Amino acid sequence: MDPAAENPSTTRFREYLRIRSVQPEPDYDGIVHFLFRMADEIGLEKKKLEFAPGRAIVILTWRGTQPQLKSIILNSHTDVVPVFEEFWTYPPFDAHKDKDGKIYARGTQDMKSVTIQYLEAIRQMKSEGRRFPRTIHLTMVPDEEIGGHTGMEIFVDQPEFRALNPGITLDEGLANPKNEFSVFYGEKCVWWITVHCKGDPGHGSRFIENSAAAKLHSVITSFLDFREKEKKRFESNPNFTLGDVTTVNLTKVSGGVSCNVIPSEMSATFDLRIPPTVDLKEFELRIENWCRAAGDQVTYEYHQKCMNRRITTPEDSNPWWKAFSDPCKELGLKLKPEIFPAATDSRYIRTAGFDALGFSPMNNTPILLHDHNEYLNEDVFLHGIQIYTRIIGSLASVPPLPEEQSH
Repeated sequence: MDPAAENPSTTRFREYLRIRSVQPEPDYDGIVHFLFRMADEIGLEKKKLEFAPGRAIVILTWRGTQPQLKSIILNSHTDVVPVFEEFWTYPPFDAHKDKDGKIYARGTQDMKSVTIQYLEAIRQMKSEGRRFPRTIHLTMVPDEEIGGHTGMEIFVDQPEFRALNPGITLDEGLANPKNEFSVFYGEKCVWWITVHCKGDPGHGSRFIENSAAAKLHSVITSFLDFREKEKKRFESNPNFTLGDVTTVNLTKVSGGVSCNVIPSEMSATFDLRIPPTVDLKEFELRIENWCRAAGDQVTYEYHQKCMNRRITTPEDSNPWWKAFSDPCKELGLKLKPEIFPAATDSRYIRTAGFDALGFSPMNNTPILLHDHNEYLNEDVFLHGIQIYTRIIGSLASVPPLPEEQSH
């Protein structure tokens, strides 16, 4: 294909994909340079913040005609996960486009496509001379792929974030292999827990009572029995998504010193993802009971324990949801509201008390985030820009809300 004939939005997308913002050493300077250039081209205010050394947060702003109103935040993360090049058909940072229009690169789905779709939608609306009451901020944050602790988690606690006066934030979602578009109105609570079991040591030839291993066996059985029940519940209801059930996985077992010595201590680590519909205090009690039932000297510690169950109500009574979903209906898009099965930066935004929706406009597309040969079809990418022009325009036009009229 003649490169000159390529859609300029696609060309910019492929250029962005070639910036190696890959963990553990992302090229954030390259990212900032590219985004600032886009801001200058489109005519947006630009700002760079750093709350952790070398971890740049970029904010691009399109002022509204009523800047005192709550703003629309379009969030995306700039880092991508590592690659195993030997498993890729094309080099993962070449942004190769095949004859079917599939663009292969790390970050095509997660989530450089969305960053460029935001920018291109705004480019289009600005070129048409459109203006909106509400200010639109694009926030591009680092390190989401390693937990967001040096990115969004710090950012939401800063006065600079509050100064954005957030109304609704859009953030990443997932591709949908069917014709529907997934939209995420909440996230599961991530709990990582290690259970430590202490017991009597002894020689490997004897039946030692009160052993650490017996206690660990009891704990593991309790966790995995519950996992099996949730799995059955998931499989028995065709309407359920992963976001509707609690996933439990044993991720680490440790202990022991020698083949013939019964150890005095063993431990197991579990990764739990709990829907916001679950009573978390009650669930905590359940874990406590499993540990107590295993015997004495059984303790546990949390490495991560999200207790925030805040969701963004996916109903027309919520003006943000209505402004998001109405243009989708007009475009004939079938939305599938879901709870996000893993974790994104939206959890920090919701914990800070603000509404957020996760949405990546990719339907009829296999979910390939973090996978080898991650790709996005050019037509799906370009269609997403048109979807965003409608959604962003609608959100930025939401009339003053009751709490805004009192000011």
